Amino acid sequence: MTERELEDGPKKAWRRIPRSIWALGFVSMLMDISSEMIHVLLPVYLVSVLGASALTVGFIEGMADATSSFTKVFSGGLSDWLRKRKTLVLIGYSLAAVTKPIFPLAQSVDWVIGARFMDRVGKGIRGAPRNALIADICPDDLRGASFGLRQSLDTVGAFIGPILAIVLMLAFAGNFKAVFWVAVIPAFLAVALLIFAVREPEDGFSKDRRRPNPISRRELALLPTAYWGALALAFVIALARFSEAFLILKGQDIGLAFMFIPIVYVIMNIAFALSAYPAGALSDTAGRKGLLAAGLGFLIAADIAIALVPGLPGLAIGTVLWGFHLGFTKGVLDALVSDHAPARLRGTAFGLFNLVDGTGLLLASLIAGILWDQVGPSGTFLTGGALAALALIGLPLLISKSVNGPKSKTAKGS
Repeated sequence: MTERELEDGPKKAWRRIPRSIWALGFVSMLMDISSEMIHVLLPVYLVSVLGASALTVGFIEGMADATSSFTKVFSGGLSDWLRKRKTLVLIGYSLAAVTKPIFPLAQSVDWVIGARFMDRVGKGIRGAPRNALIADICPDDLRGASFGLRQSLDTVGAFIGPILAIVLMLAFAGNFKAVFWVAVIPAFLAVALLIFAVREPEDGFSKDRRRPNPISRRELALLPTAYWGALALAFVIALARFSEAFLILKGQDIGLAFMFIPIVYVIMNIAFALSAYPAGALSDTAGRKGLLAAGLGFLIAADIAIALVPGLPGLAIGTVLWGFHLGFTKGVLDALVSDHAPARLRGTAFGLFNLVDGTGLLLASLIAGILWDQVGPSGTFLTGGALAALALIGLPLLISKSVNGPKSKTAKGS
């Protein structure tokens, strides 16, 4: 691979990405606008209005992500058995949309827990089938670019949402519930776009017409060793990266006003959006391993900056680096799964992957909540940095040489 080819890859790949993948990206963007308008304010709302503790916030966020990941196992396997993806994707996005009005109606922490649970079930239902659908649609040599594009568009929504939250908090004089009501609108627009703009391939599966039993040992044995190595890597990375809700709490800790705290998510997600597509596209030509190592390096630097650099500068630097970490790992890990998942088991493969990732994130968020309450913010982020350093050291052991670059024939030929 020449230097010129490496430079041209990310620039030209987007032109060949199918329209349905672009549409799925914009669906993700609209839903993320809705979700982040709520979630960016939720930790402060829980602590300051509903009287929850930091440990409660960690539990809610970790539970939400773990619920999503657990649900993805079943929805992914079901999409393999049904040999259809879009129906489950639509059910998941629709459930997320109809739960949005619960947040402004919440009268207690229990309401919020219920709403977050239902919202994450919707995310879980759609997540693995959507990623499998992307793998079904995209050309073999554009896996990283396709997953990176969807992740970038998703993340554009993740920083537009907090910006709107800031503007609306100013316009509504700090009225949380009014902002939550506005957030309902883009959620339903996302569902409409999915219905009319996304087309599922007539047959995104292999020629083998048998319906797989995704929980059988026989089917799971078809997943190669490199895939299981990717799962182990995902768990270690998730364990090193707790919920971004603790960035919000750090903003509150250093004295940011309630209505300006969402700027933390804005900064993080701008860095995330700007890096996700280039990192994914570059991984198609330069290999996945180096991009993942760089992502872990960004996370280590982020934790150190937030823990040791005082005040707003430390949080700002750390938040940007945290966003780059997400950009260099999230879409690349999705492409890694696609590289080694047989076509007839893509939904199952993504479901298991997200279960492992969510379990690691739940454990990390609970640990972070305990450390925050018992030791303080600096201890929380320094511990995260230490875990990220261990993940970086273990990277060569958890990812085989065969995973270092895209395997263009695996998904189509299995």
